[in-house]
Amino acid sequence: MTITRSPFPSYSPFTVGFDRALRRLDSLSETKAPSYPPYNIVKIDDDNYIVELAVAGFTEQDLSIELKEQVLTVTASVEKKEEADYVHRGIAKRSFERAFTLADTIEVVEANLSDGMLRIELRNVIPEHKRARKIAIGERKQLLTE
Repeated sequence: MTITRSPFPSYSPFTVGFDRALRRLDSLSETKAPSYPPYNIVKIDDDNYIVELAVAGFTEQDLSIELKEQVLTVTASVEKKEEADYVHRGIAKRSFERAFTLADTIEVVEANLSDGMLRIELRNVIPEHKRARKIAIGERKQLLTE
């Protein structure tokens, strides 16, 4: 039997069942995130978000978006072509892979490419049985053992 230590020992009494999520957070903090392509995450309201990636020069055929095990991955593959003799090349067009870890309640609504910006719309959909609700307090009922 292997005993693993929590990366968040001070929270241990309060994190029953969260060990997988905490390990994921710990692993994310150890990796260096790539800086290309630049991106924004915009919060529209409490339930809607947009991930924007600056992908100037890419077409829809160059890009791929995949959601697997709550990890949203955007990839681009570029074929090597005969290139012009650039005096200065400031606009990068290289292959990349950018991953975003989503909460279990986040769904991908749609993705659009316009004016060099890839916009991926996300929605937080909380199932009815997990939403906050009021619990009525009733009268004390007779116990069977009394």
